Formats: sequence, C-alpha cells, structure tokens
Amino acid sequence: MMDWTDRHCRSFHRILTKHTWLYTEMVTTGALLHGDVARHLAFTPAESPVALQLGGSEPADLAKSAKLGEQWGYDEINLNCGCPSERVQRGAFGACLMNEPQLVADGVKAMRDAVSIPVTVKHRIGVDAVEDYAYVRDFVGTVADAGCEVFIVHARNAILKGLSPKENREIPPLKYEYAYQLKRDFPHLEISINGGITTLDEVEEHLEHVDGVMLGREAYHNPYVLAAVDSRFYGAATPVLSREEAEAGLIDYAREEVARGTSLGGITRHALGLYRGEAGARGWRRVLSDSRRLATGDMAVFDEARTHLRQAAEFIE
Repeated sequence: MMDWTDRHCRSFHRILTKHTWLYTEMVTTGALLHGDVARHLAFTPAESPVALQLGGSEPADLAKSAKLGEQWGYDEINLNCGCPSERVQRGAFGACLMNEPQLVADGVKAMRDAVSIPVTVKHRIGVDAVEDYAYVRDFVGTVADAGCEVFIVHARNAILKGLSPKENREIPPLKYEYAYQLKRDFPHLEISINGGITTLDEVEEHLEHVDGVMLGREAYHNPYVLAAVDSRFYGAATPVLSREEAEAGLIDYAREEVARGTSLGGITRHALGLYRGEAGARGWRRVLSDSRRLATGDMAVFDEARTHLRQAAEFIE
C-alpha cells in the first residue's frame, strides 16, 4: 500500500472505525536512517492503534528503525516479507526474504531486543513456483522461534519475475487453506489472513479458521466497508456512521489540515470511494479529484460535490 495508506488515509479510516488496527504504508529502513524521519513517521494520536510497516533486511538497521517507530508512538512494528515489486527486490527485502527465513528470524530478534511493542511479520505463502505448504510452514516456524507471535498471511504466492505488483495481487491463485493450516499447526500463534477479501461476510467466514483478517485495497477503494466493523466484530454499541456523517468528519479533518498548510487534494484522494455504488457517486468523485479546484483549498468544493448526490437522489424519487 505504498503511497496509499499515509496519515490522511488512516485518519479518514479512523473516522469510520475506532477499533480496527491500521497499518502504515511500507517505510524502508534506509528512508528512516538516512532521510526525513518526521515526514515518514509523524502521525496523530487519533489514528491509534496503528502499526509501522518496515521494509528492510539488515537486522541492525531494522532494530534502529523499530526503535524509532516505538519512540514516535507506534503500537506495533510489522516487517514486510510479502511485497513482490522489483524495486523492493533490488533492496533485498519484501517477498524475496521468504527465501531466507533465518535472516528474517535474525531481524525479528534484533527488533524484539530493541523495542517493547509487538513485532509482527506479513508474508506470502510461497515464492515463484514453490507450491508446497511445507515452505510457508517452515518459514513461520523459523521466524516464530525468534519470538514472533503474529503472522499476517497474504494467501498467494509472490512471483518475483514476470508479474507486476498488480498482477501479483490477481494472478497467483488464493490458497486460504494454507493460512487455515498454519493456525492448526501453530495454535499458539496469532494468524491473520489477507488477500481478495471484499465483504464483512467473508471476514466472518475466515474468522472461523484464523484469528484476524486484513483488508487492503478493498478498504481503500470502498472505505465504507469499514463502517460496520466496530459493531459487528468488536461489540461496539455506537450506531454505524452513515456516509454523510463520515463525510462530515472528513470535512472537519480537512479544514484543520488545510489551515496548517496541507494540500486538500492530498486528503480527498483517499476518500473518493466513500459513496461507491451510490447514485451520484461519479459526480461527487469527479469534483473531489479536480486538482484545479482542490488547489485553492476552498472547502466549498464539498458543497459542490454533494450537489451531484442530491440531484441523483431527486431523480430517483
């Protein structure tokens, strides 16, 4: 989710759900150790609980970066062992780390020694042509021996050569049973599942077999799917927000951020799917993605966007 789940995205998602764990976009150890730490790590307490996802392979660098994450207030450090992009491979991290489980274990141990917050791992079920369940079982077993207790399983192989990251999310077949089997083989570990999950009914089905479910692009493109999570899975008694109430929260957040100099377009781009499937959504989305209008920072752009929703509703009536 690089370039997607920044602090503005997470702040919007937090309007919709108070209890769901949110994850940052992957941040490389190099960016933290040699770049602008504040730009990568600054976030608001309202986003919590939020996990910092790291990309890297050198245990010492991972430990230093994890420590920075803890100092900045993150609730969890997550090591990415699932990203298949060639750029990430050139850095010798991401999904290619699954071929080096002991190196991952060393990195996990180094991070656990450096911080007091949980260290978790997100990974695939295999790499390239490896189809044997034993591959991911042994990977998890090796990393668990280093003290990792939480694994987020993207239930697809990562094809390191020949497929784009987008194709890697669509072409390799989903094998949810591999994640289920991991939970059976490691009942003491927390196993969450990821990949191709789009509805809360599907989430509920998976929770019969594993401990948690991660939503990725569905939560981004159709954020309103998060609105019922708190009441359905966390027992929250608060009413489910309407789309209009979620938009009102977004406007309040945007107003405060724009006053601090934040680009309005940098905020609205994360909410374009709020009315997905609703009448007038296309017009609402078109207005809130008009870079020329957004560049002015004028909050009246939301009023203009809502005219498309009202007109569509009047037409239906």
